[in-house]
Amino acid sequence: MGNPFVFGSATSGEWFTDREADAKRLLANFTHGVNTILISPRRWGKTSLVRKVSEEACSSDLKVVNMDVFSCRNAEEFYTLYATELIKQTASRWEEWVENAKRFLSGLVPKISIGVDPMTDFALSFDFSNQQQNEEVLNLPQKITKEKGIRIVVCLDEFQQIAEFDNALYFQRKLRSAWQLHQDVTYCLYGSKQHLMTKLFSKQSMPFYKFGDVIYLQKINTSDWISFICRRFEVTGKQISPELAEKVCLTVENHSSYVQQLAWLLWVQTDVKASETGFQAAYADLLNQNSMLYYKYIDGLTTYQLNFLYAVAEGVTSEFTRKENLKRYQLGTSANIRRLKTSLENKELIYISGKIVSFNDPVFKLWFKKNVRRF
Repeated sequence: MGNPFVFGSATSGEWFTDREADAKRLLANFTHGVNTILISPRRWGKTSLVRKVSEEACSSDLKVVNMDVFSCRNAEEFYTLYATELIKQTASRWEEWVENAKRFLSGLVPKISIGVDPMTDFALSFDFSNQQQNEEVLNLPQKITKEKGIRIVVCLDEFQQIAEFDNALYFQRKLRSAWQLHQDVTYCLYGSKQHLMTKLFSKQSMPFYKFGDVIYLQKINTSDWISFICRRFEVTGKQISPELAEKVCLTVENHSSYVQQLAWLLWVQTDVKASETGFQAAYADLLNQNSMLYYKYIDGLTTYQLNFLYAVAEGVTSEFTRKENLKRYQLGTSANIRRLKTSLENKELIYISGKIVSFNDPVFKLWFKKNVRRF
């Protein structure tokens, strides 16, 4: 068989584990037309969850359109991706794509490009100088639903990217003003930069405030991971004790991608039954594989930022302004703590939940403690 553990990409089928309550809630939202905002740190399994529910929700009268807006650098690129994916994913043949592009976007006069393989080399382009035409793109899913008698769920991954556009607030207002009027279209907006996503949807001054059901994705329980790891070893003719499977989970703090990666490295080290020696080799391999990336993480950080990370790595999660913490970790003044939190959160090195600070990447935390000394 293939790799019993999948990491670094979306999982599905037998490689997908747990998330039963999240999947049930998301499926209900898709089915009953409730907009959803899904938020969690990177590589916790958002994309896998959305893809799984998308497959379950699809039917003859409900189409789910998935797109990733991470590569979009401005509004024009967003409009182009949005229109192209809606046209492609609501029809099955490239001839229909061409027909529907002309039919549903007649006011835009779309330029249609078709390569050697139309199924992979189909692209649309537009002249976006006319603001009214831009609104036609935003209203495209509603127009498709009316013409075809179907409902559509539009899922946009890395949605926080729109906060980086020029005139970002104006663009967000345009999206909200158009999408809130759609009757047969549901939106699922999700992203990995938690502080940006939270700002987009939780601040009363922002256009997308109260846009839908906000779900903060939690980590998968240890017990579910243990069952999954033991089962994956068993189906490949190998064994692992529940205790060692638990150690895999706890070492990487139940981080979905790292649980799968460390379990895979341990599986590679195992001939018949996983051992502590094999675990230590897998653990060392995990740190080594990510070492160059982590050196890039700390390159350019100030002494204060490194010291703050060291404090978090040693278990300080709050009360950084206490005199003993300021002195022990050489963090400067109390006023400096807010700046440190903001800068490290923007770099996606820490995760802040209420007053609690933790590393975004648990393996980076392990590597940091081992390789970086306190200044």
